[in-house]
Amino acid sequence: MALEKFARGIEEFGEIIILGAKTVKTVFTTKPDIPQISYQMVLMGSQSMNIVMVTGLFVGMVLAIQTAYTLAAFGAKLYIGEVVSVSMTRELGPALISLLVGGRVGAGITAELGTMNVTEQIDALRSMGADPVKKLVSPRLIAFVISLPILVLIANAMGVLGGYFISALELDISGKFYMNHVFRMLKFNDVFSGLGKTLFFAVFVTLIACRNGFKAQGGADGVGRATTSTVVLSAITILISNFFLTKLFLIL
Repeated sequence: MALEKFARGIEEFGEIIILGAKTVKTVFTTKPDIPQISYQMVLMGSQSMNIVMVTGLFVGMVLAIQTAYTLAAFGAKLYIGEVVSVSMTRELGPALISLLVGGRVGAGITAELGTMNVTEQIDALRSMGADPVKKLVSPRLIAFVISLPILVLIANAMGVLGGYFISALELDISGKFYMNHVFRMLKFNDVFSGLGKTLFFAVFVTLIACRNGFKAQGGADGVGRATTSTVVLSAITILISNFFLTKLFLIL
């Protein structure tokens, strides 16, 4: 049983790699479908904006409170700006928002493509000579690769703003002092490494979601199982890859 699951996992991984290779080739060799990409960016980006802003704000506020509580024992409470800004831009923003938005977007992609597959719409596309990868996968991949870093940037800014509110309203640290410490510590490499990771996360989530959508079978029940699998596998992939990407960007 364990060997069968391992073999199935290897097979699924291979299918994702093959789909990724086909998608990358399509992206760089065919004209992009701008209207479809724009539509997907609205679904993935604009409609995720509110939850991203609220999440970023309150994560920054909680981070500031916990940091102040911990650093107060060492008389270093004034360094909250550095901790909040670097933590948000390097780790919390990219990982947390990718998990949050990736689950939402991945589930939506799998549900949509899975429904198309079980109702034989994808087979109809093939019968008309259309390439499902070009029509369905490439626009979603491009849209999410563009949208996710922007959402993470917004979450980072809201997190720093949340820390600002806590510092000024609860910790008696002036806003100017807090922001000076934010910009004194924060470097371009911190922002770059965080956004760089989101590009990988966006690719992973999109390919997993599209592969599961194409493989969905068995009506509504099969689509539901495929969607659940996408959310779980995307989360695990983001968390594992985040570790290795963090080590990579610390070396660079």
